[in-house]
Amino acid sequence: VQLQASGGGMVQAGASLRLSCTASGRTSSTYMMGWFRQAPGKEREFVAAISWNGAGTNYADSVEGRFTVSRGNPRNKVYMQMNSLKPEDTAVYYCAARPVYSDYARRPADFGSWGQGTQVTVSS
Repeated sequence: VQLQASGGGMVQAGASLRLSCTASGRTSSTYMMGWFRQAPGKEREFVAAISWNGAGTNYADSVEGRFTVSRGNPRNKVYMQMNSLKPEDTAVYYCAARPVYSDYARRPADFGSWGQGTQVTVSS
């Protein structure tokens, strides 16, 4: 599965952004999709994930209630709406994919396919 992320930018605190990820490949629409982020000097961390049909979602505590992950139509597109952005949300955001959904899949090693990152910068 090949992944292409987009939608990052530079905004002020309290603003919103929507990230997009397009997956390509024969079975890409059946994959669990995840979003991770990595701030300078920090490890890559889990942000959110969604099952192949959108019925299952999972969020990091730090973004619960502010970020919403959704699946588009066709299902090879995944979006993450980010509201009430904070300076601590500043990071490079990556989309990732794995064949099977699991609520426990929160580590980078749990995902086998990765897109290039998109920078999100939130100023105070």
